[in-house]
Amino acid sequence: MALIITDECINCDVCEPECPNEAISAGEEIYEIDPSKCTECIGHYDEPQCQLVCPVDCIPHDENNAETQEELEAKYERLTGKKIA
Repeated sequence: MALIITDECINCDVCEPECPNEAISAGEEIYEIDPSKCTECIGHYDEPQCQLVCPVDCIPHDENNAETQEELEAKYERLTGKKIA
């Protein structure tokens, strides 16, 4: 499933440059994740980089955008044009 940034976000700017899919951007009040671009870093890294760098732990799974491993892999392939090895 995609990730979401909650209102605990302190706008520290560390998550946006870590996202390999450019799914994170500044919103009106806090950073936001575009679920159509978020693959939880599948295909790029072993775990979501935004979660690793977030100092306030405000990036949980988005229960409203549930996706299987296969769906996340397919999204990665669609976004990058590359197959997962």
